[in-house]
Amino acid sequence: MSGSFTIELLSAKHDRGSFSCGVEPLDRYLRTQASQDARRRVSNCFVAVQEDDVSVAGYYTLAASSIPLTELPADLVSRLPNYAVIPAALVGRLAVDSHHAGKALGSALLYDALARAMNAEPAIFALVVDAKDERAAGFYRRFGFLPFTSRPLSFFLPIATAVKMTR
Repeated sequence: MSGSFTIELLSAKHDRGSFSCGVEPLDRYLRTQASQDARRRVSNCFVAVQEDDVSVAGYYTLAASSIPLTELPADLVSRLPNYAVIPAALVGRLAVDSHHAGKALGSALLYDALARAMNAEPAIFALVVDAKDERAAGFYRRFGFLPFTSRPLSFFLPIATAVKMTR
């Protein structure tokens, strides 16, 4: 089996039962909640699979969100319209199966989320993530995500910054 992955929308064909990233809430979410959230249009779940394999190697969720201006650094707020909130996309969860750790799959999933946010029809100012712990926070910081003013484990990356990163 090759090392390349395809990232696609979660469907009934995907085997979620064997997924294990070592964080029980993330494992349980994929097994029991992701499809329900998609049906209810709360969030979409995108999965990484290898060719000719239906086992989920990694996943992330993507949903509409908003950012209160009061959560952003003052220098950034001064350059934005004076709205109470601005539009964003939220990566609610991102996880890689332990068997695929160390293959840069987490980075590929994050880049896929950024690409989807950059190409979204509705305007999106930033991609938002909530890190589960300091290790995950370090992962997002390496990509240039900035912390919110009052939530140290929540981060945002302006789409304009993402566009510059991917050129």
